[in-house]
Amino acid sequence: MTPGIQELMREVERIHDGFRRAVLAGDPEAAVALCTDAVTVTDLPLGIGAAGRDAVHGHLAQVAAHLPADLTFARLSRTVDRFRVVDEERVSFTHDRELPWLLPGVAATGRRAETLAISVTTVRQGRLLAVRTLWDHTTLLAGLGLPADAVHPAAVALGDGEGPRGWW
Repeated sequence: MTPGIQELMREVERIHDGFRRAVLAGDPEAAVALCTDAVTVTDLPLGIGAAGRDAVHGHLAQVAAHLPADLTFARLSRTVDRFRVVDEERVSFTHDRELPWLLPGVAATGRRAETLAISVTTVRQGRLLAVRTLWDHTTLLAGLGLPADAVHPAAVALGDGEGPRGWW
């Protein structure tokens, strides 16, 4: 691998990590500043998310307003290439509030939750193009004592008719 490719991969990681830090800090402006105009953010399997800078800004503001107080991430693995960062993480939190971006319509249970999430972040020309996060909803719902049908996929289409269902 050439030094140029190595530096490109480090830059892809910096963009991904900067976006993530901004989201978790409740700063959607800083997060969107790292994005292309055609950015998409989607949480699967529910298909909740947004497409385009303005819609993603609104979505991230909603996410930031509903983050659990004790949300933690433990990275299990990371794979990086010239265009992508793929993280596998163990996510832990107390379900102390509604999480419309993850468990829409589910009231807080007060229970401790732990689940796996795999995120794929795509970067093009130094800007974040897409983030898709696949949550292990089966484990999450079971851990919260909720039935498997407690949440349902969103009926959404993101940008030019391309929606999350086209990704699997």
